[in-house]
Amino acid sequence: MVKTQNNSNFLAVYFIAIGAFSLGMSSYITAGLLPLIQHDFNVSITLTAQLVTVFTLAYGLGSPVIVALLPENKQKLGLLSALFIFFIANFISALATHFSILFISRLFAGIGAGVYLAIGIAIATTVVNPQQRGQAISMIMGGMAAGTVLGVPIGLLISNQLGWQASMYMISVLGGLAFIGLYFKLPQVQGFKVQSLSEKLRLLQDRSVLKILFISLLAAVSSLGFYTYLFPFLNSVDFGAVQNITPFLWFWGVGGILGSILVGYVAKRVSNKRLTSWIMLILSIVFLLIPFLAKWNPWLTLVPIVLWGAVGWALQVPQNEQLIIEREQKGGGELAVALNESALYLGSAIGAGMGGLIFYFNWPLWYLPVFASFIVFLGFIYQMKGN
Repeated sequence: MVKTQNNSNFLAVYFIAIGAFSLGMSSYITAGLLPLIQHDFNVSITLTAQLVTVFTLAYGLGSPVIVALLPENKQKLGLLSALFIFFIANFISALATHFSILFISRLFAGIGAGVYLAIGIAIATTVVNPQQRGQAISMIMGGMAAGTVLGVPIGLLISNQLGWQASMYMISVLGGLAFIGLYFKLPQVQGFKVQSLSEKLRLLQDRSVLKILFISLLAAVSSLGFYTYLFPFLNSVDFGAVQNITPFLWFWGVGGILGSILVGYVAKRVSNKRLTSWIMLILSIVFLLIPFLAKWNPWLTLVPIVLWGAVGWALQVPQNEQLIIEREQKGGGELAVALNESALYLGSAIGAGMGGLIFYFNWPLWYLPVFASFIVFLGFIYQMKGN
């Protein structure tokens, strides 16, 4: 794709980031709203939890399919359509009077969110100067991290007072603001290579792209997999008997916001491949530090947990930028980014499943961080082989 605009259009990136904030909030807040939703609709918690499942599957699996079918010469229309679907779906969620309507609205919200992020990242790299590409992606990922870390607890606090619908209205309003801003400030983007569906699918034969996706998969298996079990790990007698996990998750999230934003400035000076290597190595070391520090005092783990959040979120900036670069002349950059999101969701599921085996077989809990460190170190070695 061709760079079509200059610094004056960086404002459009901020509006994309606002949409990413609402996306991050929508992705994670439903889990916290389950008791309220269950009470209102008088359904089982198992059925209520499927609201999270359907959003996740639609986001991680449905979005690449939709992106693959979208015409490349209609990227602005595609972005605005995805954001409009996301905005409307959350609004309908807030108004839903039957559980089936809420379920279907979460499905469409997930599709809209996944398509929006993939196209948004691809477009952001075209409306800024080439040297600002990493900074633009980091701004979007920072918005998503902020939506998770700041938007979710604020939304839960408000919803506990006004009802779970309040969070859905908040998400919808933020999505609407982003839509209005992008409608007026985002220029028509030219230069995306128009391809047939069969040509797009050849992306799956691109070894460079597959390598990047594999690195994202390994990072998600280790990072998001261990994150799933952070509370039972720190709650165990051997590692501090922590009763309140909230401060630790806050530090992880704040690290994620800082890492997502600051990595954009680092990306200007360091190649994407080298930056990815550094991040994978730091992740591997961080995971090994956590059990040793937790043995001594669990509060000491806040330092590696901040680093974990920072580099874990930061990783997707060089990864996504490298995908865009790899497909710049071949086309399909937006599909590559969508597949990267799918790799993250798949890796998270694999990591959670493998972590569950440790509990099933009653193995020592220090296996969790050591396994995470080993997996991400394999990714580091694999990444270094190509540098």
